Amino acid sequence: MGNQDIVQKLWNLCNVLRDDGITYHQYVTELTYVLFLKMMKETNKESILPEQYRWNSLTERHGMALQQHYRQLLLDLGNEGNETVKQIYMHATSNINEPKNLEKIITSIDQLDWYSAKEEGLGDLYEGLLEKNASETKSGAGQYFTPRPLIDVITKLVDPQPGERCNDPAAGTFGFMIAADRHIRSQTDDHFDLGQKESEFQKYQAFSGVELVKDTHRLAMMNALLHDIEGEIMLGDTLSDDGAILKNFDVILTNPPFGTKQGGERPTRDDLTFTTTNKQLNFLQHIYRALKANGKARAAVVLPDNVLFESGVGAKIRADLMDKCNLHTILRLPTGIFYAQGVKTNVLFFTREKTDKDSTKDVWVYDLRTNMPSFGKRAPLTVGHFDAFVAAYIAEDRTKVEDERWNVFTREDIRKKGDSLDIGLIADESLSAYDNLPDPVASAEEAMGKLEEALALLGEVVAELKAIDAKPDSDEEVNGKEQHERKNRYEQQNSEFAKVAEASGVYGDE
Repeated sequence: MGNQDIVQKLWNLCNVLRDDGITYHQYVTELTYVLFLKMMKETNKESILPEQYRWNSLTERHGMALQQHYRQLLLDLGNEGNETVKQIYMHATSNINEPKNLEKIITSIDQLDWYSAKEEGLGDLYEGLLEKNASETKSGAGQYFTPRPLIDVITKLVDPQPGERCNDPAAGTFGFMIAADRHIRSQTDDHFDLGQKESEFQKYQAFSGVELVKDTHRLAMMNALLHDIEGEIMLGDTLSDDGAILKNFDVILTNPPFGTKQGGERPTRDDLTFTTTNKQLNFLQHIYRALKANGKARAAVVLPDNVLFESGVGAKIRADLMDKCNLHTILRLPTGIFYAQGVKTNVLFFTREKTDKDSTKDVWVYDLRTNMPSFGKRAPLTVGHFDAFVAAYIAEDRTKVEDERWNVFTREDIRKKGDSLDIGLIADESLSAYDNLPDPVASAEEAMGKLEEALALLGEVVAELKAIDAKPDSDEEVNGKEQHERKNRYEQQNSEFAKVAEASGVYGDE
């Protein structure tokens, strides 16, 4: 049994909890409490747990005795003992009201093929569960879960190296940092090429993050632990004073939350140069200020379209970014790849330079949005969709890349646009049907001419009718031949009027 099979079996267990009214997100959190204990047993790390709260303490109890023991376990593990354990179980409460449901979950987890799971990696198993949760739109989890293919491509291009301090100020489930760790492990033979000191740095100091939501922070802690990462994941708000101490990073990879601060209030940090209620603009300020100003520190950040074109303070922040950093690449992402289907997003790639003025010379933009398929659950985004972009990004000479989606804009071009970065989108083929429409001014003039002709003919018809009505209809003044001629002339004029009026649209569909 592979990890995907195990993930599906674990996911199916949520059906057991429906009667308890538990949501998808609550289910994953609840599952994390139980899975952590089982995984500590399977990885021989139960020593970090009090003996009375290890896995076997759950399997040997039943009914109400099991439920009472479980609730006490959650309370005690969140208040005492190992620091990592405390953070995972901090403020933990169970929403499972039926003892039989709790017992069913514990029994089912105990019977899974854990040998196969360990062979494939327990971290990958847990990430698979988080990804499954994000793909279920009812769970709402997709709003903070960045698609794995996008994370992998971004991480590959930013290329974090051993010894570099990496951070995600909006960590979510810690996906970016886990991808960065995986990237470095692949380059160092799983750290075997590193010395002991360097290896310990990678485990304890290289990767850090901040997460605001308690339950999401819990998932991030579990995810990191199962990937053998023990860097600091702060429970807090980057846009508060908590974030002011986050500085001097070599690499920042992140997808900040969308929207404004709750209630529309401004961030409580007083060290940001520009104040705004726009969360993404504040995160952007934090990110380029938190990088080392050494010409090597770099970032990739996922941002919605409004960050590219918002005027006022938005334009000032973009100008400040381009002064302090070399904003060398923007990737316009396809729509439909996030939980919020209508949100249009981009990835900004930049390097923090040593100077604070005129660091950006040219901005290369790749349009992966226009004329792309509609992505979603049935048509998932894959790494392969980024192949052409990756080729353009890493090209030794970007000017020689022949791809209509790949365009460059000078800093002067952008300055003329009011420092708007809403640039680089190619022609939309869905609009090509309108390309051969006649000039609207010429069409309007032609229609007016036809209407004037129709009105003139109508005037003649009215005048003729009045003339007929004015003369007495008698054999003495109007013989049969004249009557016949007038009738024919009237019908001819009326026919001509009808043709002109129809051509000019006077009659319409009726």
